[in-house]
Amino acid sequence: VGCGERGNEMAEVLMDFPQLTMTLPDGREESVMKRTTLVANTSNMPVAAREASIYTGITIAEYFRDMGYNVSMMADSTSRWAEALREISGRLAEMPADSGYPAYLAARLASFYERAGKVKCLGGPERNGSVTIVGAVSPPGGDFSDPVTSATLSIVQVFWGLDKKLAQRKHFPSVNWLISYSKYSTALESFYEKFDPDFINIRTKAREV
Repeated sequence: VGCGERGNEMAEVLMDFPQLTMTLPDGREESVMKRTTLVANTSNMPVAAREASIYTGITIAEYFRDMGYNVSMMADSTSRWAEALREISGRLAEMPADSGYPAYLAARLASFYERAGKVKCLGGPERNGSVTIVGAVSPPGGDFSDPVTSATLSIVQVFWGLDKKLAQRKHFPSVNWLISYSKYSTALESFYEKFDPDFINIRTKAREV
């Protein structure tokens, strides 16, 4: 979902994705575009369209999940979605909260992220599906006290913090591991013990360093 992105950026995605390929479990190569659904709501589109874009995206993701697929949904960016929500709230003359955002901002974000997860689909044949949500947040000036950023951090279980200095040094992905975290460590310990028993000890030593 491209929410509030510049039109030329969405055009680049449409030009680049058809050239990318992925290797399937059976070894076959397939175009990434064959497995991609793009919801484009650029910055020059109506505010209501931007506000509705991530809901459109998650509904499409749930449709494929119910077919038994494992879906990864990217929302870029939830900050611009929140700005659209703020503008609509202002036009409705609702009581503003921090930085002019509506008081229900955190609740709306939570209801969006809570739609991710693994499910056992109803009906036949018996199948399981899942939706993983990756939301991009763009705090102004890197200020993590921004209402959208702070609300997101209180909801999500995994956070990857990108570092501008790493990007300037051409270090990609420019993830700063000092501010990034995962709350799934305990839940995944059985997986680590099965496939790489040494990982837990190595992770503990890395954190100490």
